[in-house]
Amino acid sequence: MVGPTTREERRTASRRFKLAFVCLVGLSGGLIALQGGGSLLAVLLAVLAGLVVGIVMVAFAFPTGLRED
Repeated sequence: MVGPTTREERRTASRRFKLAFVCLVGLSGGLIALQGGGSLLAVLLAVLAGLVVGIVMVAFAFPTGLRED
């Protein structure tokens, strides 16, 4: 039988979800730039900008941001 999840398991799952969300937003920006015919530099800058936007979105959606206390 499976017991309730521990606090550490919830923290780990939350951290993974937040990281996956940030990566998804970052890669999405890069894919849009690539589809638009952007150069390698433009694609990399779009990925970087997307990662920053993803971090801001996580910080807004979860008041604790990327950290877990």
